[in-house]
Order: sequence, then C-alpha cells, then structure tokens
Amino acid sequence: MEESSQSDYEVFFSFRGPDTRTDIADYLYFSMSDAGIGVFRDDEVLRPGEEISGQLLQAIEQSKISIPIFSKGYADSAWCLRELVKMVESKKTRGQKIMPLFYDVAPSEVKYQKDHYSSAIVSHRKRFNDETINNWKAVLKEVGELMGWDHHGKPNRGKGEFVKEVVNDVLIELKTAYLEVPNCLVDVDRHVDEIMRLIGAHNPETKIVGIHGIGGMGKTTLAKIVYNQLSKDFSDCCFLSNIQEIEITCLQNQLILTILRRQYSNIHNITEGKKVLGQRLRNKKVLLLLDDTDKASQLDALVQKREWFGKGSKIIITTRDRGILNMPSLVDGTYELSDMDYNHSLQLFSKHAFKRDYPLEQYIFHSERAVKVCGGLPLALEAISSLLSRKSIEEWDATLKGLEEFPHEVVQRELMTSIDALNENQRKIYLDVACFFIGYDKRIVMHMWESCKFVPEQSLGILQQRSLIKIRDDNQLWMHDWLRDIGRNSIQQGSGMKLEKQPWVWTHEQALDVLEKMQVNCTTSIL
Repeated sequence: MEESSQSDYEVFFSFRGPDTRTDIADYLYFSMSDAGIGVFRDDEVLRPGEEISGQLLQAIEQSKISIPIFSKGYADSAWCLRELVKMVESKKTRGQKIMPLFYDVAPSEVKYQKDHYSSAIVSHRKRFNDETINNWKAVLKEVGELMGWDHHGKPNRGKGEFVKEVVNDVLIELKTAYLEVPNCLVDVDRHVDEIMRLIGAHNPETKIVGIHGIGGMGKTTLAKIVYNQLSKDFSDCCFLSNIQEIEITCLQNQLILTILRRQYSNIHNITEGKKVLGQRLRNKKVLLLLDDTDKASQLDALVQKREWFGKGSKIIITTRDRGILNMPSLVDGTYELSDMDYNHSLQLFSKHAFKRDYPLEQYIFHSERAVKVCGGLPLALEAISSLLSRKSIEEWDATLKGLEEFPHEVVQRELMTSIDALNENQRKIYLDVACFFIGYDKRIVMHMWESCKFVPEQSLGILQQRSLIKIRDDNQLWMHDWLRDIGRNSIQQGSGMKLEKQPWVWTHEQALDVLEKMQVNCTTSIL
C-alpha cells in the first residue's frame, strides 16, 4: 500500500465497521474513487502500530466534506461519536460541510436518540462523564437535523441508484469553492458570527462587507472561513488574492474567467474590464472575496456598483486601510479585527509550539514571555512559535532575548507594507508617536504638529485607517509595541546606527549622550 498525503482526501467517511464496512461504505468508497474523488477511510491508510486518533482527526480537519454513515450500531461506538464531535467542530471553525447518510435508521432516531440510539447512550454512561455524554447527544441532534441522504426512508430503492445519487451530489458539492485555512484556530467563532450577521447570510439582497486591521491580524483567514461557510449557497465563487500585487486588468480577467468560465480577449484596459463586468455578471449570483486591497481604485475597477452582480451576491473585502471602505453607497458594513487577548494568545501559541492548547510545564515561563513579545498579533504568535518549536530551553532564552529587542523578520515585512505607503507628514507623525507620544493626550501634541505644518487631522486619520495608531476614547494615542519598535529601528538604521545623527531620540540616556557630543550645527530633534 502506497502512502498518500492527507491533502489527497476530499471526503471523510465515518462509519461503524461491523455494520457497513463491506456494505454501503464499500460501495460508496469505490464508486467515489472511480469518479476521481479522494476518500479517506481508516482501513485504507493506517498501518499496524500507528496512532489512530491523531491521524483520523487530522483527516477530518483537512477533508472538504465529512459523511457520517448512520447505521443502527453507529452510536454504540464511542470512537464514531468522537469523530462526529470533531466534524461539528470543523464545521463551525472551518466551514466544513457535513452530509449525513441515514442508512438503516431514520433521521429522527439520530436527532432525538430514540430506539437503539437511546440504549447506546445509556450504555455509554457507565464509562463516560455527563459532559461527554451531553456533548455526544448535542452533536447527534445537530447532525441529525442536517440535509443528507435517507436510504432508510426508501426501502425499495436499489443501492446502485442510491450510491449514484450520493456520488453525483458529492461531485456537485466539491465544485463549490473551498479555501484552505490553518488547522490551528483560536477565538474565531465570535468574529465569524458578527461578519455573517453583517453580510446577511440568509438575506436575499446583495451585501458588501469589509474586514480591516493591521497586517498579520488574521483578516485573510477570517474572510476565508466566512467564504467557506457561504460557498454552499453559491455556484459562482471567486477568490482574488494579494490584490495589491497584481495588475487590475489581470484581476478583471481572472474574475470574468472564474465566474463565466471563459476568457474575454478584448479586455486591454481597466475601462473595458469594467464594461464587461457590468454587462456579463449582472445576472450572476456571485460570492467574491477580494483579499488585501489597498487602493480605492481597485474596488472601483472590480466592484464599482453592486448592480454589476446578481441579486443575492455577497462580496467580502479585506484591507489594512479602513479609508477605502468609506463608501456608504457601496459597502454595507465594516469589521475591525483587533489584537487577541492574553489567554487566547497563549492558546494559539501553544497549538503551534506544542500541538496542544497549553504549554508544557517546563516551558510555561518562556511561553508566557513569548506571548508578551507577540503583543496579541496572530502572525507573530504563529511565526515565533514555529521558530521555537522543538528547541531547548537555552535556545528559547537566546531567541526571545533577540525578539525582545526587535520583531521577527516575517512580521516586520508584513507591518512595513502599511508604513511604506505613508507620505512624509504621515511618517513624521507616526515616528513622533513611536518615539514620544504613546499614552499622551492627542490634544496636547496637535498644536505642535500644526505648527510644523504636518496637517495632523488628515495625517492622524490616515494612520488610524491603516491601523498604525489608535486614538482611545479618552483621546490617548496608542500604538502596537511592534509598530513602535519598527519605527524606532528605522530611525537607527537611517542614521547608520550613530546616535548623534538620529533625528529622534527617545530615552534620557540617549538625550544626554547626544547633548554631550552635540555641535552648533547639530540637526538632531530632541523632545
């Protein structure tokens, strides 16, 4: 038997072997395989001595569709019930599809745990606690309510016809776009629920929603999860990624090709592209994700008018710049993604570093230290945990010392995208805040910036839109620690690491050192 990677599997089968292994599960497995569908079933890939639980749970997470085959004895198996719990979890966190098959039991028997399912639950109480039992009952009820296939309700129907229907339905479902998201997700449900509310998942009207926040906050991952949850209701889906790096005409062509399944060779400029979009997609109910937009011109070229798309279309936009979403006639709602709190940060860090929800005991102190360094930034938590994973305590200590001085290069690169887009006045105010004014009342420093002709009202607005600073309710200026450190480091790098040449200094020790060396023509600005 050749080993296959987990990504080869599109469908996960959950079934009780003695009931269906050589029956319906076998027919479905080979029929789907013949149709080119990658199916995971445990006896096909596991080898003697391998750990079943971890491999099966990973298969569930990475499959696009899970199919629990409910037989009379399904609930007798505690392992089948554990698989069902994981399916429901993946449905909620990753937008995975569950398509139940009721083989020789009625959906109501599963949903309400009647007849043999009731007896099975009672028998499990001897071995498992109330929390586990109640969780199993809840997922049986939830999955029992889902649309699927009811073989039990049509006893005179041949298995061949039934299997053909199932395979066709799965093929249709797999045509629906599904975007891969990370396995390690923490605290996403509340964000997903709020965006689903804004976009009106069950609202028949066209809705356009923007997700904004600083780079590395997880906007793309969140948008993909929402996209996956919505995709089951759309036959025309399109994901345009890294929009700021691609020519607009190429994006227009990609959108048209994806939705209409044909290329329009006459799109040579943006105006032609807009005309084709407005004419050809107006009757198409579209699910569209525009990822990492940074200019209003991109939205103008791709979604200038909601009338370009059919009624019921849903469009998601992610951006670092809240300002481009300030179009009330186009964008129906916006959602800001902010820092993770400490507990969720530690959980996410632990998932990446230790493959569990909390640190190993001997690494608790260093894990807490690493989480503090990351400042609630998901990208930093992922990058640093991967950097530290499987290293000794001594290596953790040395690495963290360096990170406490300056951010990880991956995170720095992500954050610099927003900083590099600033004009001169905006950059000066950004650096002023990074060096001096975090925690200061905005009104105290506005007069200084006005006298310097930095156009502070406009500049602060841009800095807020790009999530580089925040102005709290009490008018205090705030900036993420890593943005502060990146700003200060850019000053040091720009002066060749020579303190006396720095336009800004931010500690008493630095100021005293510069004053001692200062010449009459020194251009250093000192607070």
